[in-house]
Amino acid sequence: MSKEFGTFLPIGNGGWIMSETAPHPQATYADNRQAALAAERVGLDFVMSMAKWRGYGGRTDHWGQTLESMTMTAALAEATERVQVWATVHTNLFHPALVAKMFATLDQVSGGRCGMNVVVGAYEHEFSQMGQWREDFTHDDRYRYTEEWIRLVDRLWTQDSVTHRGEFFTLDDCQSRPHPSRRPTLIAAGSSPAGLRFQAAHCDGSFLTAPDLAGLRRANDEVKALAADQGRSLRTYAMLTVVLEETDAAAHAAFAEYGRGYDREAITAMKLSWGLPLERAMSMTAGDEAHEAFQTAVVVGGPDSVTEQVLEHVGQTGLDGVMLVFPDYLRDLPVFGELVLPRLRAQT
Repeated sequence: MSKEFGTFLPIGNGGWIMSETAPHPQATYADNRQAALAAERVGLDFVMSMAKWRGYGGRTDHWGQTLESMTMTAALAEATERVQVWATVHTNLFHPALVAKMFATLDQVSGGRCGMNVVVGAYEHEFSQMGQWREDFTHDDRYRYTEEWIRLVDRLWTQDSVTHRGEFFTLDDCQSRPHPSRRPTLIAAGSSPAGLRFQAAHCDGSFLTAPDLAGLRRANDEVKALAADQGRSLRTYAMLTVVLEETDAAAHAAFAEYGRGYDREAITAMKLSWGLPLERAMSMTAGDEAHEAFQTAVVVGGPDSVTEQVLEHVGQTGLDGVMLVFPDYLRDLPVFGELVLPRLRAQT
């Protein structure tokens, strides 16, 4: 199967670059609709949106404004015709019976194009503000909870009645009809042992992170081996920011300009949300300032250079696809679709 290329929609203000000197997408449905339609027009395979419940402040108020992923995805499913539409669900916020019904509905709206990005809620401040943070849960507890959760969703998608008494959920003759026409695509992210085991056991796609291409290759091989041990297969993806201009020189100048205005306060708050102590979170923003503004690996250049770098990214890692991030979606997506994507399709 050929490589897949999709985009991570700018559902939160600021998109994926934390900088005062970068383009600053707004968290509006109008902008996200235009980005999804552009992705479909140029031939991308999927669009995905995150779920975020609290921003990181700073001078840019990064992600201080966000839309809700499932609601927006339902609207985008109606607006589009071909592209896959993947929404994000935090399992600690939504009961499995509720999600089963929502995605059965989304299956109809999208004509079978929907997918669910399953997220094990791990950032305390997002959920403690709602009284939905379990202090007693360890990292592995959250995955055990989510395994029970996803098994119930699967049963509700396929069985007319579900009765269940488990560690975390009790269902009594629980009914959820109609069932989806097909099992929605399930994807998840995470590189911990528990996360990789969960992806291998339950998901169709795995979003991987690593500090370099060699690390991505190891993660890619590991999660695929774990899936094969269970008689399953899954596809692997990673995120990649594209700074694309007419020439290499112009692209590197844009990259440097975006990095110049990096929002150190917001970046520190983001790293604190990962559970890092303040001293370490602040020290991590004192390195290569140009890269600090970016939340993913970055490819920089004119069309030839970007094509070469993306091919290197997937070639050296064994990934089955890439989820692309753009500084200015409405400007950059059409150019990428015209000058880069056809060459990627021809060579992957």
